[in-house]
Amino acid sequence: EVQLVESGGGPVQAGGSLRLSCAASGFTFDDYAIGWLRQAPGKEREGVSCRSIKEGTTSYADSVKGRFTMSSDNAKKPVYLQMNSLKPEDTAGYNCVLSLACWRLFRRDYRYWGQGTQVTVSS
Repeated sequence: EVQLVESGGGPVQAGGSLRLSCAASGFTFDDYAIGWLRQAPGKEREGVSCRSIKEGTTSYADSVKGRFTMSSDNAKKPVYLQMNSLKPEDTAGYNCVLSLACWRLFRRDYRYWGQGTQVTVSS
């Protein structure tokens, strides 16, 4: 029933910007933390960002702080990840995920996930 559909990925030049979208449905937003994980080839999956309405927090990995920003529309759906000042090391598959709490998301413990969207940053 839960459906998460990502879009907005693609090729981009280093220093450029990209906005990922996650169309989310089939759940009560306030019951979950929602955010983004990414995985680059040969690397472990890592939490990128997370928004928890219940906890009233938005968190980011140190590697993206100051460059990436999560946001949502008035209905809190869809959610977005605005990615600025992109670096080649940001190249990865990005997945929108639901977790029970942001601390769980950053430990790669999540309940639902989308199909993913690829971001490729070139110089």
